[in-house]
Formats: sequence, structure tokens, C-alpha cells
Amino acid sequence: MFRPEITVCDCTIRDGGLMNNSKFELATVRKVYECICASGVQIVELGYRNSKKMFSTDDYGAWRFCDEDMLRKATDGIERGDTRLAVMMDAHKAFAEDLLPKSESIIDVIRVATYVKDIDKAIYIANDAIAKGYQATINIMAVSHALERELDEALQQVEEETRVMAVYIVDSFGALYSEDVDYLVHKYKRYLKTKEVGMHCHNQQQLAYANTIEAIIKDVNFLDGTLYGLGRAAGNCPLELLIGFLKNPKFNILPLLDAIQEVILPLQDQMEWGYTIPYMISGMLNVHPQEAMKLLSLPKDDPARRDFVKFYTRLADEAT
Repeated sequence: MFRPEITVCDCTIRDGGLMNNSKFELATVRKVYECICASGVQIVELGYRNSKKMFSTDDYGAWRFCDEDMLRKATDGIERGDTRLAVMMDAHKAFAEDLLPKSESIIDVIRVATYVKDIDKAIYIANDAIAKGYQATINIMAVSHALERELDEALQQVEEETRVMAVYIVDSFGALYSEDVDYLVHKYKRYLKTKEVGMHCHNQQQLAYANTIEAIIKDVNFLDGTLYGLGRAAGNCPLELLIGFLKNPKFNILPLLDAIQEVILPLQDQMEWGYTIPYMISGMLNVHPQEAMKLLSLPKDDPARRDFVKFYTRLADEAT
């Protein structure tokens, strides 16, 4: 599957931060950054550049805001090679003024996350970032909930009104199957004549890796993954599996394995991500994993934590 056009983005710290309120230790972030750069992966996303007007700095860690001084502490002295540094800005939780001109920042790529209903805000933030000297993408979240007409209009707008380098299909709820991936890639490519298509998968139904492969087969060239699948709820496409599949001689899997054994596996003592029945139920029902996350936050000896029948019935009733 070697294809030189493919660009891989590591989202470990950013997506994993949704499981611990972005409270990673600096040493962990430095290790992830160092190993991603050493692996040859082209983009590493170290968190969010979201507004402190929207989030409390008491409740959320440094990587929810990615101030320039923290980013420099995370990256100083590390050989980056060709790896670009990215942060994500939520269209509904960030402001254009949160971003400095590129000449004053070490960030290279701004990834703007948006729901279809906020596409105008996303376009504004992406265009502002590009005008300031950054590369940018637009990542359309919860695409499994998007109304057909609204998604069509959003893609048309992005094509006509922006110069982003890629637009992502984001399976936020881990609800998509391979036929859905095929359908959405075809739709995106129909509208996006001057932009690449990207794929960001969640693993509620154990399909994040398979759906990423399906996207590759359909000529999607921007691909997201995380170390050991670390990410919200059931997590994401494991980066190490993706790199193993791509067969690109520029990638080196050994630094990824080093990061996993040194800093990712120890995080399992602090947070629980990966496939579980509650996450599977939320993906199967195409709903946000927040209720499953609440259930799994209960003490492990609480019987309610394992009452899967009751949980499924409640979510199914709410979904209808």
C-alpha cells in the first residue's frame, strides 16, 4: 500500500486529552513528540488551541490551550526532521484572535474541528489561520449525524471559500461501517476538487483500523492515528498498526513502540480507553460516548457498571 502522497497525523496527546482533561505531564508530551518525529510521521498534534474564555485553567491541563511557551517546552532540543507541529481549534470553542501570526509561533498546522452547523465559523478560523501563514485542515465531526443536504452544502462551501489542504471525515461516534466510508469518501471527492480528503476514526465497534484501510483503498491521503489507540472512549486507529500497513520506507515503527512501552502503557493506570461493551453499544446506536464514559467512571465494584442490558435499553430508548 505504499503511496507517497499519504500524510499521517498523530493525535495521541490531543485526542487522548479528552480522557484526562488534557492533563499530561510535560515529560510524556516530550517523549511522544520525540518519538513521532523520529518515526517520520509527517504531523504531530500536541493538543488544542482553545479559548480560556471557554475552559477553566483549573479544570483543564496545558494541552487544552497549547500556549506557545508550553509548546516550546515540549519541543525544545528535539530533532523534528520533516515533522510538522499541529494544534486543533474547535470552531465553537476557539476564536481567531487566539492564534498568533505564524512568524511568532512554532505551530505549522491548524486543524479546525467543526460540526456541520458551525461550518461558517470553521471557514472563518481556517481562512484566518491561512492568512497568518499556517497550513490548515477542516475536520467535520459527528459526520454520522450530519443531514445529507447540510453536509453537501458545507463541502461545497469549503471548496469554494477556503484554501485548506484537507477536509476530514470524522467518525466521532465510531458508528461507520466500510460501506459508509466508501459513500462518504465518494461524496467528499465529488465536492472537493482542489483539496485532499482525510479520515479520523474512533474504535467503538473495533473498526477504526479497518475503516482507515478502507479509506486508503479509496484514495484518501490524510490519515489520523494515535499511539496504542489512545483517545476518547474506545480510542482511535492505532498509529503503530497504520504505519505497519503503509509499507512506506520513510516510516520507522521502532520509535513508536518505544513511546508506547515508556509512556503510553503506564497511562492505563490513570485512565481507561479502548474497546468495551458500553462503548460498543454507543457506537452501534450511533450516539455520543459520553453516557458510556459516565458509566465506566463508576467504581469497578459497582454492579451498575456491568449492567449492559439496562444500559443498552436506556440508550436505545433515548435514541428513538
